[in-house]
Amino acid sequence: MRSFADRNPVALAVYFLATAGVAMLCMEPVILSISLAGALLTFFVLGGRRGHGFALGLFLATALINPLVSHNGRTVLFVLNHSPITLEALLYGLAAGGMLLAALYWLRGFSAIMTSDKLLYLFGGLSPKLALVLSMALRYVPLLGRQGRKVHQAQLALGLYREDNLVDGLRGGAREFSILTTWALENGIVTADSMSARGYGLGPRSRFFLFSWRTGDVLLAVISLALAGLALAGAQSRRFAFYPQLSAAPMTALSVLGYAAYAVLALLPAIFQLKEAIRWRLLQSKI
Repeated sequence: MRSFADRNPVALAVYFLATAGVAMLCMEPVILSISLAGALLTFFVLGGRRGHGFALGLFLATALINPLVSHNGRTVLFVLNHSPITLEALLYGLAAGGMLLAALYWLRGFSAIMTSDKLLYLFGGLSPKLALVLSMALRYVPLLGRQGRKVHQAQLALGLYREDNLVDGLRGGAREFSILTTWALENGIVTADSMSARGYGLGPRSRFFLFSWRTGDVLLAVISLALAGLALAGAQSRRFAFYPQLSAAPMTALSVLGYAAYAVLALLPAIFQLKEAIRWRLLQSKI
């Protein structure tokens, strides 16, 4: 049995580019709502649980800043410091915040699936150096987090945070940052020496990967592109405008088909995981 994360990295990259691309190209409320719901569901299905504070703050900042700096629109809600706050600007800010939030969670789902091996497979043929830099950067993110916690715990054990004030906290933070930077530089030198000793960059090299193309991978890539094309066509057939006032073209069969296609596209990871869970339960029941 193969879960969604076990698909070919190229097919997975095509899927996430298709879903995130439609969300970033269409400022259409229905498309954005489907994209945000699908991105959140995909993030939770793939094992994501924490780290929502930054995303929520980004959404609120975008939604609130736009009506403060843009005063376009005919429906004035109130006047703040002689500047009109319009309904159209507020709704546009909410839509822009939703678009950023959906794109962010699609990228978080992509990063949860893409390991260093998959990134090397994905970019190794185009640029081996770029693939190496990306894989090492992703590797150092959790390493720096773990090392930072170790340094902080060691500083606490040594009693270097005796005074509970701002100056002592700033000094401690600067000291920890200096220690962590030194550790990262030393670790980078060790990694470079190790790669040089193994002959990296001396000449052409062969590549071996455990990933292969199967029928399901090809179908995933083709279906993702086809559904994304239908979603874009449906969104374009029902043009939605925020300024100078809210307006939208009548609903057509093509727009409904586009919404349905994008809903299926956004729910593909959940559908894959549900199918595998049902299949696993059936196999267990036969034991």
